[in-house]
Amino acid sequence: MTRVAFLGLGHMGLPMAKNLAAAGHAVVGFDVFPAATEAASVAGLAVAASAVDAVRSGVDVVITMFQTGAQVLGAYRGADGVEGLLAAAAPGTLFIDCSTIAVDDARAAHALAEAAGHRGIDAPVSGGVVGAENATLAFMVGASDDDFAAAEPLLAAMGRRVVHCGGAGLGQAAKVCNNMILAVSQIAVAEAFVLGERLGLSHQALFDVASNASGQCWALTTNCPVPGPVPTSPANRDYQPGFAGALMNKDLGLAEQAIALTGVDARMGMLARELYRQFADGPGAGQDFSGIIHTIRDGR
Repeated sequence: MTRVAFLGLGHMGLPMAKNLAAAGHAVVGFDVFPAATEAASVAGLAVAASAVDAVRSGVDVVITMFQTGAQVLGAYRGADGVEGLLAAAAPGTLFIDCSTIAVDDARAAHALAEAAGHRGIDAPVSGGVVGAENATLAFMVGASDDDFAAAEPLLAAMGRRVVHCGGAGLGQAAKVCNNMILAVSQIAVAEAFVLGERLGLSHQALFDVASNASGQCWALTTNCPVPGPVPTSPANRDYQPGFAGALMNKDLGLAEQAIALTGVDARMGMLARELYRQFADGPGAGQDFSGIIHTIRDGR
């Protein structure tokens, strides 16, 4: 049994924390939103009065699931008179950040943890809320060999696949690259269905061909952007996320930063960034990102 402080109990964090507890680990949670902390308590998790209290409760591991790199670094350091998590933790605590943040922010978090006498890894996830609920997430991990070995059993309790991508920040690098692929492929699938519609091709016929041919991809066979062919896709529940357009836009913003840093000529990635920026500026922010098909149909 490992003692874990889980900070960030939103749509992803709460089911992840519950899966850790179900695997026999002692979990204490906290979220800055009282409703999230209340939901964790109703779910049977121990909750603390603050993030620092959770970390001070004798835990071996601190897992964070936040929205931005600034939030991660601010929580680690402390701000506005609030003690930071690194200062509150027992020496040698393992910090696992499962947030999706910039590679440079992940590396800064590693450095802060090590300077404070702790261990730090970046372990962003793929698989969405359904993956979090079913413990089928994929983890992309940036860590030393020893720290990866320490974290792997915990990550395996929350996911189906745990990949050691290399050292500090390389879990985030893998996540940025993966989500850029996903965004581009989701747009391509949506464009193909709209083209098929205008040519008189039924959705089912196109799906039956492409899902068994060279067009096969996750954006088609799992996240099909039209109702019908994949009954579990968000298109069948009025595009409720899933993975919201606002989050895809955020992740493509991280990709944009990485592209600028490295000088890669990533024209498709940058076009996807612009399309999802427009999508997220409107009602697409709260829709599943497969709802980009509406933008394509409307010619906007």
